[in-house]
Amino acid sequence: MTKRTPLERKAQYIGIGCLTTAGGAFGGAMVAVLIAKVVGLLSRCEPVEGLPACDWHIFAGWGALIGVAILPTAALWRVRQSHAAEDAQTGD
Repeated sequence: MTKRTPLERKAQYIGIGCLTTAGGAFGGAMVAVLIAKVVGLLSRCEPVEGLPACDWHIFAGWGALIGVAILPTAALWRVRQSHAAEDAQTGD
């Protein structure tokens, strides 16, 4: 097992952070629009023709922000844990 240099680790963090930020934004927005549909059904709101739910854009915006915060944080936390375990094995 070769030890990664600090530069390699930073590059890995940046790559993981960028990819999971995009995934978190889209995934969070999609889940939030599903929640908007459920809220619309419970409140008996009729969405405009061609739109998925009432006020979907507000739900999607908040969902995207939450996804951007949670997914990259969780992914980077796990990667840092694996790096700490790797350092413990090599004795650094």
